[in-house]
Amino acid sequence: MFRVQPIKPLLRRGLFFSLSGALAAAWSVSAPAAATSPAIREAMQAVASKPDPEALLIDVYKELGANHLRSALEKADRLVEAYPNFRLGHLIRGDLLLMHNRPVATLGAVVGPEDKLKNLREEAMVRMKSLRERPDPDLIPRQVLQLREDQKHVLLVDAKRSRLYVYAHRAGKLKLVTDYYISQGKYGVNKLKEGDQKTPIGIYYITSRLSGTRLPDFYGSGALPINYPNEWDKLNGRSGSGIWLHGTPSDSFSRPPLSSDGCVVLTNPDLHRLSSSVEIGKTPVVISETIDFVNQTKWDNDRAVATRILEEWRQDIESLNPLRVARNYSRQFKSDRGEDIDVWLGKHQQSLGNVKALKLTLRDMTHFFYPGRDDMIVSTFTQETMVGKNKSTLRKRQYWTKEGASWKVLYEVNL
Repeated sequence: MFRVQPIKPLLRRGLFFSLSGALAAAWSVSAPAAATSPAIREAMQAVASKPDPEALLIDVYKELGANHLRSALEKADRLVEAYPNFRLGHLIRGDLLLMHNRPVATLGAVVGPEDKLKNLREEAMVRMKSLRERPDPDLIPRQVLQLREDQKHVLLVDAKRSRLYVYAHRAGKLKLVTDYYISQGKYGVNKLKEGDQKTPIGIYYITSRLSGTRLPDFYGSGALPINYPNEWDKLNGRSGSGIWLHGTPSDSFSRPPLSSDGCVVLTNPDLHRLSSSVEIGKTPVVISETIDFVNQTKWDNDRAVATRILEEWRQDIESLNPLRVARNYSRQFKSDRGEDIDVWLGKHQQSLGNVKALKLTLRDMTHFFYPGRDDMIVSTFTQETMVGKNKSTLRKRQYWTKEGASWKVLYEVNL
């Protein structure tokens, strides 16, 4: 759920004025987190030395909403001077110049290539809509049920709103820090194969950090690769590679909402800011068609379900009772080696041999609802197994699916 700000229609200058007033009323921005390395701090200082472009854009809209055309034009001049490659800023400045001579009823009333004007209008509209429909600070993103204690942030991509939300994680609580405009695949989300120009849906992790000096100009100031395709993508036959969060070329400040080959694209200044929230190998990236938000009670209940099913699984494994173990697994289960449930259970029982007692300890757990589904929970944890004096440790991920009233493991992999 989002908190929608009221719109005050301003009809004297048509739709352009109306949208300006709505966006100005909705605007709020949070300061980015402190940088975590000298290189990032240096980049952040360079970004901080320039005015925030979206804040300048909002100032233009505010002046328009107050019917201060001259002041709006002055601020638009400042915007394009600070960011000469911000094409949307130039478009709005052109509209302001036209307003001195005639009414302007829509964004992009200037003469220009229609396809480029269409892209800029779409960018303006999604920016306006997403900034007007702010996430309610009292609600929690439903997809994130539990993070490890050492995971300080989680990134959530809302494709429908062309927005990336950054949530801080402190003592088991999530708090919205900031959010950024993003571009996605030309054909939207739900990537299935190489070259389909779609952005994947799923739960991923930042795997590395690539400096812009090592990349072609196309990727802008840098890139944050994610682990697509992950184990679930591969199981479902999804192909492709090279899905990154990255910046924009030097001749462009931002790109239209649907414009990448599948990557998530931010402006270069926003990518610098985002980098301060990223820890390689730790920071989850949830990509969904839309991010769902729920109240604390609903979130607590969902989290309790994830905790309960994993604890029951642990107790059943510890019991060494084959029937109790089997009841946790779906008949459609597949192992990471492609084994069906009967083969896998047989190997599991055989591996225990003459074991008389087993102690299982689970720690560092994460739980997510799989994006777009309320019948699948993805749980990852460290499993410590004690058999006599022998201890083994591994990291495991399970995909739980709801079958009727019960939750069953559909897929399991050791990481």
